Amino acid sequence: MNSTQAKTHLFHHISIIFFLTSSSQVGSKGVGVVARSKAGDIALSLAAFVPSVEAVVWISGCSANVATPLYYKKSQILPALMFDLSKMIPTESGAYLVKNALHNPLAEENKATLVPIEQAKGRFLFAAAEDDLNWDTKAYMDEMVERLKHHGKENFESVSYPGAGHYLEPPYGPYCPSSFNRAASKPVLWGGEARSHAAAEVHLWKKILDFLRAHLSCDDTHTKAKL
Repeated sequence: MNSTQAKTHLFHHISIIFFLTSSSQVGSKGVGVVARSKAGDIALSLAAFVPSVEAVVWISGCSANVATPLYYKKSQILPALMFDLSKMIPTESGAYLVKNALHNPLAEENKATLVPIEQAKGRFLFAAAEDDLNWDTKAYMDEMVERLKHHGKENFESVSYPGAGHYLEPPYGPYCPSSFNRAASKPVLWGGEARSHAAAEVHLWKKILDFLRAHLSCDDTHTKAKL
């Protein structure tokens, strides 16, 4: 997603899904989406509004539609949950602490930005980093879990990692405590402790593969994915 655009258009992502599901190499049960950070709320919206999304892995995301309003063609689906950049705190390293800059999605005036995941038919795997300094990932995950339970849903798994920072990636790459953030136009802190973060990535990677294998099995006319 281009962070400078005024809108996020769901149609572009749906077009990719239709392209994949029309392929002879894709099983008939639908597709999976693995998404981190801002992309996480787009993945939630795809699950909520697109029936062919069978499985979503949400990593260090938000429960609301962040930064830009979500559109399908010419109609707005969800308004945007915005930032208060005055709440970014500079640190001695030169990187900024931005965890408190995002508005509270549960405040009455912001509830319309929450992605309606309770209407999704597919499965969710939520993964939260407990030392995320980008935003309060664990609180967003807990809110989604409670909301799904309130609606009688059991189509989810959740896991959280003490000592892990925002940037949970496939394992064995270098630990990234801070980097430039295009949305903030500044270097920001991602959080985490190196050893705990690395262990979280190893555990989460296996959990992601197991989750996708369990919920994206192909029918008899297709070859099973070799993950």
